[in-house]
Amino acid sequence: MTSTSSAAKVALVTGASSGMGKETAKRLLQEGLVVYVAARRVDQMEDLRTLGAIPLKMDITLQADVLAAVTQIQDRHGAIDVLVNNAGFGMYGSMEESTIEDARYQFEVNLFGMARLTQLALPAMRSKGAGTIVNISSMGGKIYTPLGSWYHATKHAVEGWSDCLRIELAPFGIRVVIIEPGVIATEWGQIMLDPMLKRSGDGPYRAMAHGMAKAMRSSYGKGGSASPPSVVAAAILQAIRARRPKTRYVVGKLAKPLLFIRKYFGDRVFDMAIMSQAK
Repeated sequence: MTSTSSAAKVALVTGASSGMGKETAKRLLQEGLVVYVAARRVDQMEDLRTLGAIPLKMDITLQADVLAAVTQIQDRHGAIDVLVNNAGFGMYGSMEESTIEDARYQFEVNLFGMARLTQLALPAMRSKGAGTIVNISSMGGKIYTPLGSWYHATKHAVEGWSDCLRIELAPFGIRVVIIEPGVIATEWGQIMLDPMLKRSGDGPYRAMAHGMAKAMRSSYGKGGSASPPSVVAAAILQAIRARRPKTRYVVGKLAKPLLFIRKYFGDRVFDMAIMSQAK
């Protein structure tokens, strides 16, 4: 094993080809970390390579890709110091009209891929007695929206999984942080639209599907109300710098107001608030 730097901490950011992952990688590079960036679309990370990052081709659902990435990093540096589990996507469509195969894939990307990567990184972290794991959840891990049953199921799972992990790893000096973004200006909104309309745009849920599409275009389109990915990157950097980070960071448009309504006003009021946006 060789080390390219005895001082600089080593970070791995998944889903770094765009949006929150890419912005986070840039901030970590500015912070002086050795930054590995992973995604399926390696060509979309050439700008990060130019800035000094080390791109890795990784499909988070393929164990061989995940193992190869962790092995490469650990062979050179011994351990990953900062793991940012950012890879994920949103699958929308009515529960009834979504196939179980699609639902399983949603879990493979948003939960099981993250879990396998973390499992592989942990032994070296434990040996070192230090490390920070940042799991990108969503305000959707605490709330719900129409036609998002499988997406929200994965994010609710990430919340519970991360809470258990935080307690399990604390004795080993490893910190686990959850980031709960709200509406962020990324590809997320556009990527989920066409599949949602394909599943539910012409059937019994069509009115709801087109209402959700309208709301998503309003939030994620040009001139929409979405926050920039930099607010997520800033929260991640804050967590990494902190001696004792918060367990959760809620950031971005609508996140705090919606979580407040959900927590203090109950299900019926929240149902009305959410459905009023999907008409």
